Amino acid sequence: MLNHIGVHVRNFDASRVFYDVVLATLGGRRLLESPTQVGYGTNTPDFWLYPLSGADEGVEVHIAFTAPDRATVWAFHDAAVAAGAEVLHAPRIWPEYHPNYFGAFVRDPDGNNVEAVCHEPE
Repeated sequence: MLNHIGVHVRNFDASRVFYDVVLATLGGRRLLESPTQVGYGTNTPDFWLYPLSGADEGVEVHIAFTAPDRATVWAFHDAAVAAGAEVLHAPRIWPEYHPNYFGAFVRDPDGNNVEAVCHEPE
């Protein structure tokens, strides 16, 4: 049901580099870009970054990206670690959500909680 999400980031350059690497593991890439925004997606831009302006400190956002399989969740995790992300939760099953919920959680350069999740059985 998610159509798109936009996140304001403190370090626009660092966030673009981070999401270039991490979203590539999920088939995502930069599709639209200007000095004030960048849109990522596979076919259409559905994940947007905007530089934070003024004194606004922003708030943590939780973003979950769909992965087609568990290997892709691992690839997302490994790419995030290589890009310097803090690991919140390494890839594993989260049975409290459902028996096939396999996810990994990391912090992006602005402290947002970013997840890759696969809902398919192994």
